[in-house]
Amino acid sequence: MDEALVRSLTPGVLTILVRRGADFAAAEDAVQDALIEAFRVWPAAPPRDPKGWLVTVAWRKFLDQARADSARRRREDLTEDEPPPGPAPGVDDTLQLYFLCAHPSLTPSSAVALTLRAVGGLTTRQIARAYLVPEATMAQRISRAKRTVSGVRFDRPGDVATVLRVLYLVFNEGYCGDVDLAAEAIRLTRQLAAAIDHPEVAGLLALMLLHHARRASRTGPDGSLVPLAEQDRGRWDTRMIAEGIGILQAALARDRLGEFQAQAAVAALHADAPTAGETDWVQIVEWYDELARLTDSPVVRLNRAVAIGEADGPRAGLAALAALDDALPRYAAVAAYLHERDGDPETAARLYAEAARKAPNLAERDHLTRQAARLNAGRRR
Repeated sequence: MDEALVRSLTPGVLTILVRRGADFAAAEDAVQDALIEAFRVWPAAPPRDPKGWLVTVAWRKFLDQARADSARRRREDLTEDEPPPGPAPGVDDTLQLYFLCAHPSLTPSSAVALTLRAVGGLTTRQIARAYLVPEATMAQRISRAKRTVSGVRFDRPGDVATVLRVLYLVFNEGYCGDVDLAAEAIRLTRQLAAAIDHPEVAGLLALMLLHHARRASRTGPDGSLVPLAEQDRGRWDTRMIAEGIGILQAALARDRLGEFQAQAAVAALHADAPTAGETDWVQIVEWYDELARLTDSPVVRLNRAVAIGEADGPRAGLAALAALDDALPRYAAVAAYLHERDGDPETAARLYAEAARKAPNLAERDHLTRQAARLNAGRRR
C-alpha cells in the first residue's frame, strides 16, 4: 500500500467531509477510521479510485458516529448528501483546509497546532518541539482546540498570518526533522503566492527556496550533518537560489517588511557568499536586529549571538549569549562553538557533549558528539 498516496489524499477527504456538514473533530475521526479500513482492505483489493473510496468510507463512518449522537434526527438528514459513486473531484483541497483549520474561534497558536496535527501529519511531540513547550502541554492545547471547533461550521476561514505560520513549521519539520514535508510546504506556499498578492507570502516562499537550495549539501554520504561553513557550495541549487532572491527583492521593494522577508534576507546573504569566509556577517547582524524587533523571539536572539560572534568576535557573541535563557534549545551548542573560537577547548568540549544529550535528532546528536570527541582528543595530545 502506497502510504505517500494516502497522505496526499487525506486533506482532500477531510475537506469534503467538512464541506458536507461534519464538524471538524468528527470528520477527523471518520477519516482516521477510513484510513485504518484502507490499510486492511487495499493490499488485497486496491480500489480504482482511492480518493473516492476514502470519501465514501469516511462519510459512512461519520454517519455511523452521528447516528450515535444525541442529535440523531438532525444528523441523519445528511445522508441525502452522500457522495455519488464514481471518481471524486481531483481538486487539491489541502491549502483550503489549512485556512479552514485557522478558524477565527481559535487563537493563532491553537490553530497552528491543530492544523499541524490534523493536516500536516506531525506528531504531538514534533509540534511541541517546534513550540518549545512540553509534549503534555501541547497535547492539552490540541485537545482544547478540537473541543473549541467541535460543532462549528467552517464557513469563516482564518487569516493569512496563521496559515503562513503553519506552512513554515511544516517546512521546518520536513527540512530538519523526521518526516519529509519540505517539498509539500513549498508546493502549497507557491499556490498561496499565486492566489494572494502579499509580501509576507512571497517572503516565506523565498525563505523556503533559499533553504531548500542547500539541502543536498547538508549531509554527508554517511548521513552525517555538514555545518553551513563546511558545505560544498558547488552542490547548492543556483537556479533555486536565484529564484528565491528574485522573489525576495520584489517583496522588499514594497516596503512592508515582515519576519519572513527578514529571515529570507539572512538566508540570501548566506547563499550569495562565494565562500563561508566571505559571508557579510555585519549585514546579517542588522537583519537579526530587525527580526528581534519584529518577533522578540528568543531563538532569533540566539542566532543573533552567533552572528555577533562572527562579525565582532567570539567574546562579543558570548556577551550577547549571556543575556539569554540557557534552557533554550541549542543554547549549549552555540556556547560550545563560541568558546571554541575564543580558545577554550575544555569548556567547549563539555558544552558540545551537553548539547549532544539534548539534540532533537540523531544526525545533530552525532555531529555534536564528534565535535566533543575532536576537542578532547586534541587536549590529550
